Amino acid sequence: MKRLFLIPLALLLGSLFMAHAATEEDLRQVEKDWAAAVVANDFAKIDQFMSPDIIYGHSSGAVETKDEYMTRLRSGKQQYEAIEYHKIMAKVTGDTALTHSLLRMAGKNNGVPFNNELMMMHVWVHRDGRWQLAGHQTALMPK
Repeated sequence: MKRLFLIPLALLLGSLFMAHAATEEDLRQVEKDWAAAVVANDFAKIDQFMSPDIIYGHSSGAVETKDEYMTRLRSGKQQYEAIEYHKIMAKVTGDTALTHSLLRMAGKNNGVPFNNELMMMHVWVHRDGRWQLAGHQTALMPK
């Protein structure tokens, strides 16, 4: 009788593990979708990706609110020509997820071109049926 109980328990735990792994892959795809929206200047999608209370930290040390960042994007002061991921790690815990990425970002900041190898940390929260970016921080990688 005890062994019969263990079989459904093992199946349940296995399905939970598989759901967790799938969620991590989903987050890697969310990262790529966010990057595609940023490069395409798809302001409606970017707005949906970003949590209203996001803390957006740049590798320069500047920190912006959602409104400040979106204003810079819409004005053309911040432009991205490429965001290319080398590696994305994702960890999900309930309605919160962290992604850590190594990537290259290229574009213009206040008219000055940049082409940076970066390390990026994102904090995602699952709200209103979708993943929203609540925290962004990049750091320049040493050359």
